[in-house]
Amino acid sequence: MSAGVTATAHPNIALIKYWGKRDERLRLPVTSSLSLTLDVFPTVTTVAVDDDLAADTVTVGEASASDTFAAKVIEFLGLVRDLAGDRRAARVRTVNHGPTGAGLASSASGFAALAVAAARAYGLELDGRALSRLARQGSGSASRSIYGGFAQWHCGEGDGAAGDLSSYAEPVEAPLLDPALVVGLVDAREKKIPSRTAMRRTVDTSPLFWPWARSSERDLRDMRAAIAAGDLAAVGEIAERNALGMHATMLAARPAVRYFSPGSMRLLDRVVELRAEGVLAYATMDAGPNVKVLCDRRDSATVAAALAEADPTSRVVVANPGPGATLGAGADDHL
Repeated sequence: MSAGVTATAHPNIALIKYWGKRDERLRLPVTSSLSLTLDVFPTVTTVAVDDDLAADTVTVGEASASDTFAAKVIEFLGLVRDLAGDRRAARVRTVNHGPTGAGLASSASGFAALAVAAARAYGLELDGRALSRLARQGSGSASRSIYGGFAQWHCGEGDGAAGDLSSYAEPVEAPLLDPALVVGLVDAREKKIPSRTAMRRTVDTSPLFWPWARSSERDLRDMRAAIAAGDLAAVGEIAERNALGMHATMLAARPAVRYFSPGSMRLLDRVVELRAEGVLAYATMDAGPNVKVLCDRRDSATVAAALAEADPTSRVVVANPGPGATLGAGADDHL
């Protein structure tokens, strides 16, 4: 058995949200999305192919993975083996350095790291687009964590093979922006309703889902223009409305999906007050109670202090734009 291949990837936070799949198996999204990869909470994953191993093994840190998580990893390894034409089993060890299952994109960093490590371990030479398509089949948002900074995941066109080939992520240049994302960790525990369950329920039952999806397409066009212009206020306004719209679709689901908590509301209210005080600060939330605040890097300490004061029980973390997926445990050779 070799020592294995190690890869590191970071979570990304969508500013234009991914919410809703048109193909569950291939994880093809209903709409395109756009995100910012962070420099905090990385996942480090090692994949070692073993000639003598009868079946895949999966560990999280030093403990055996849960059956549910192990099954997802093993299913993903099957995709890699199909591409490589190599049926050997592998040992997988993964360590997530941030909250897991709490709406902080742990699945994005996790499957991006797994995609990079597994592809190399099985001898595949994949470019960024191909890696993003591969990572997408583990977790849709993982396609964006292949890249650093801003990235757009294209929803693609069609179904089956055509949809698979056309649904990938690519980097978005933003030379005129110097953003930070201040994370208010209201609750780092694993959420009670997993994202996949909430997403499926929303698409199937919410009368607000399709109007939001159509408006999200317009939001994406506006977002790309705002990023190109270096207009942080516009970027923030679009991100905030897109996120709150997504949560409105969940509240209208039958039964409702509600991730907001009292702590979430305190932080959201404080962000509105910050803007009234002249600080460009805009909130976004994923499928969880935690609040992320987009601001200029120069204002990040001010925003962090305001969030900590508004909800003293929350842990506040300042994140900056982070790197794309790397080979090695924190290596500098970005893919």
